[in-house]
Amino acid sequence: MKTVVIATNNAHKVAEIRTALNFEGWEFKTLRDLGIESNPEEDADSFLGNAFIKARAAHEASGGLAALADDSGLEVDALGGAPGVYSSRYAGEDGNDEANNAKLLVEMADVPEARRTARFVSVIAFVDEDGTETFARGTIEGRVGYEERGSEGFGYDPLFLPDEYEGKLTLAEVSQDAKNAISHRGNALRALKALLG
Repeated sequence: MKTVVIATNNAHKVAEIRTALNFEGWEFKTLRDLGIESNPEEDADSFLGNAFIKARAAHEASGGLAALADDSGLEVDALGGAPGVYSSRYAGEDGNDEANNAKLLVEMADVPEARRTARFVSVIAFVDEDGTETFARGTIEGRVGYEERGSEGFGYDPLFLPDEYEGKLTLAEVSQDAKNAISHRGNALRALKALLG
C-alpha cells in the first residue's frame, strides 16, 4: 500500500483528490489523519511555488512519505489577475469566504459584463517517496457574477459562472460530481494522473 499525504485539511479538496487519483494500492491521508503539524509559510508569488512549498514540507514532516499539495485561486482579468495567490486571504483573514466574496463584489461593482472574465487556476505538486517532483496545472474559464448564488462548493464558487454553463449557473449551483468534471482542480488532477500513470 502506498500512502500519500495530502497537505490540506480541507474536506472538499480531500474528497476531490481521492476520487480523481484512484490508483490501485494508493491510500490518501491528510496531515490531521497522521497527527502531523505542517504549516509552512506560503510566500511564493505563484501557485506553483506555493504548491511545492506545501508538498515538500509534508513530505519532510511525514518522514519521507509521498506528498501532494494544491494551490489554487481565482484570477480576475479586470483586477490584473487579483486575487490570484492571495485568494484565500483576499479580505485579510485566511479562509474567510464570506469576507473574500464581499470584497470581490465591491471591487467588481462598476465592471461591465464584457470585462468580468476570470478563471480558477489549480496547480498540484506531487513529491514521491524518493523526492521526485511532478506537477500539473488546470484551469476553468468563466465570469464573475453580480451576486452569490448556490449552496454547494466553497470559496468563490457562488460568484463564478463557468463558460461550460453559458453563464447560467455558478459553481455553487451544481453537484460536487458535476463540478469535479469541469473544475480547475479536477482538470489538474486528471493531468497529474496521466503524468503519474
